[in-house]
Amino acid sequence: MKPILPLALIAGAIALPAHAENRIDRIRSDAPELAAYGEYTVGVREIRLDHENQIDIVNVTDDMKSPEEMPRYDRPLPVQVWYPAASDAEGSQIVKAYMRDGETVVELHGQGIVDAEPLDSGESFPLVIVSHGYPGNRFLMSPIAENLASKGYVVAAIDHTDSTYSTKKPIQSSVVNRSDDQLFVLDRIAAMGEEDGFLSGLVDADNAAIIGYSMGGYGAVISAGGGVNTAAVATTDGFFSAPPGTLERYRAGSEVYKNRFDPRLKTIIAFAPAGSKVGFFDESTLADVRVPALYIAGSRDDTVGYTDGVRETWRQSVNVERALLTFENANHNVGAPMPPPEEAWGYDENLGFDPAMHYLDFVWDNVRMNNISQHFITAWLGVQLKGDENMSRYLDLVAHSNDGVAGTSDDGAATEGTYWAGFPARSAQGLRFEVLSAAK
Repeated sequence: MKPILPLALIAGAIALPAHAENRIDRIRSDAPELAAYGEYTVGVREIRLDHENQIDIVNVTDDMKSPEEMPRYDRPLPVQVWYPAASDAEGSQIVKAYMRDGETVVELHGQGIVDAEPLDSGESFPLVIVSHGYPGNRFLMSPIAENLASKGYVVAAIDHTDSTYSTKKPIQSSVVNRSDDQLFVLDRIAAMGEEDGFLSGLVDADNAAIIGYSMGGYGAVISAGGGVNTAAVATTDGFFSAPPGTLERYRAGSEVYKNRFDPRLKTIIAFAPAGSKVGFFDESTLADVRVPALYIAGSRDDTVGYTDGVRETWRQSVNVERALLTFENANHNVGAPMPPPEEAWGYDENLGFDPAMHYLDFVWDNVRMNNISQHFITAWLGVQLKGDENMSRYLDLVAHSNDGVAGTSDDGAATEGTYWAGFPARSAQGLRFEVLSAAK
């Protein structure tokens, strides 16, 4: 008679393979058309940037009442760069990253070749800055970053110090630093494109975008011109706050803020951006957003809010063309986070929860959401950064995906009708895509 193994041991053997392969490049069979990888071989490298003479927010004390009294430091910003590489490049396609516990290092398997020689074609490619949530890291949106590089973009994903899994401190550092981090990295990558090095001649930083998730989305809105209001500047206590005077640089209407906009930034994509629900953004501040914006949200977001959060941010960005992609019944982990690493499954005593929950949505599959995001981002950036009007058809949609129906021509042949362009038959379900034009 064969021995009977305890159920817990069987479950453990299934849940934790000896050598987990955490893939960031999965494209499901039901993925929309533009989720597919592009024509370029992808390289991936880590660089480190240091933003000199920044306020050291985490070491500000209660007796410090102005920025002049606060300590300064050179702020470290590790950056992962995905880029078009030489077609004959070979090498490892594994990168290592911390997962949510900030201690466990996992291997992520994709198509990016580590330290590959860049493509030497004489062509330069638009720049995309990727900015994670709180907490997060530069790999949290790696399925999107790597996918874009295969389509002819240089993608720079930031580790925001004090906001990563391994450096996590109170959120005040993110509230203050997020937009400055984004614009600093844009500026440094642009400079690297003019210097000797692997990015020399490869990056077209005059056509740049920021993709941000949660606090990264908050920063993207600010970087795009949508400053914070006077009440936000005065908020120095509570969870979502900042030390006295440190948000003055972002105050809507101030001369300092007007002068910090970078005209190289042509569009933003903000997943579940924070800001409106906590009262930092309002109708007057969001009217200052200067570039077209794609907002992506879950209709059940109970972190930054939907009707009182992301939807208001979208609605009130009145002076630019903007779209809102809604995943019906999704919560805050919408569209952006990679699938949880295999090592993340199981209760963590120190965190007090299962680390996989940091990545998961309760309704939607991560890969499914990533694929839908890749599709819409490809179309949006194709129009906004590359001027590819052929991509417009993927954005000219009936608002509710469930309402789309295939058409029939006069001779009885099937046509697209109002069914969402690029989605396989029967797969455009549970989504909304709404567009508002600029008021002026």
